[in-house]
Amino acid sequence: MSGVVVHLPQGSGGTDGGEPFGEAVTLRLGPGEVARFGRGSATVPVELRLADAAISRLAGEIRVTDDHWQLTNHSATHSYLVENPEGAGEYLRVAPRRVGAPVPFEFSRVVLPTRGDVTVSFQVFAPDHVYLDPDAVGAPWGRLTVTAYSLDETAAYFLVLVALCEPRLRDQSRVAVPTTPQIVERLRGHVTGGTLTARAISSHIDYLAEEKLRIGAADLREPGRSDRRNGKREEIVGLALRFGLVREEHLTLLPPLTGAGGRERQSAR
Repeated sequence: MSGVVVHLPQGSGGTDGGEPFGEAVTLRLGPGEVARFGRGSATVPVELRLADAAISRLAGEIRVTDDHWQLTNHSATHSYLVENPEGAGEYLRVAPRRVGAPVPFEFSRVVLPTRGDVTVSFQVFAPDHVYLDPDAVGAPWGRLTVTAYSLDETAAYFLVLVALCEPRLRDQSRVAVPTTPQIVERLRGHVTGGTLTARAISSHIDYLAEEKLRIGAADLREPGRSDRRNGKREEIVGLALRFGLVREEHLTLLPPLTGAGGRERQSAR
């Protein structure tokens, strides 16, 4: 398993003096590792500092296992919510003093109750979910294999991946990959993907590169490539198309193309 990525977006750590608190924090945890969260203090260190008077100094902790992660709630009075942003409203409630509640979602948002208007939450990208090779289902156990790249085609990160690959799938040429603002605009009419912000899309791109497709830093050090994020998007698109992870039939997941240019491209195919 590749581990867990915990991300606290900028300004999502509560309020300090009436202003949104905190810079963005990203943690990468392997199996057996733990990250603590809460208000913290000099004697109670935490990896994710959340600034709200309603949150305990040590509010809880995340523990990573081989194939999932667990949430412990140290609060004596408050429940925490773990939401599935990519589902149909699924969530689980972690009761006060609950130890090691297993979380089944691949992408989760942990929400803590506060007294302010600013929501205190952070995101957790779960260990890489492994799927059996569909062609091997029903075969003897000794012959079963797993897929090299386990992608959930119903997940928001896969929608972002399709949007990244779309220009080359449609034009079959070495056109520039879409920028983050262009992906935001492309997904605007999507039922669920239309709510993705630029920050969320950037997080999904990082997740694809570092966890799902395992693109290393060495892959981004090609001569003449100065924009690391643009290089990351190019590597993602190149790998996805070379191995057929995204194909033309996946374009139906995107909103219909609008405008004259979109109609012309569709009619030409």
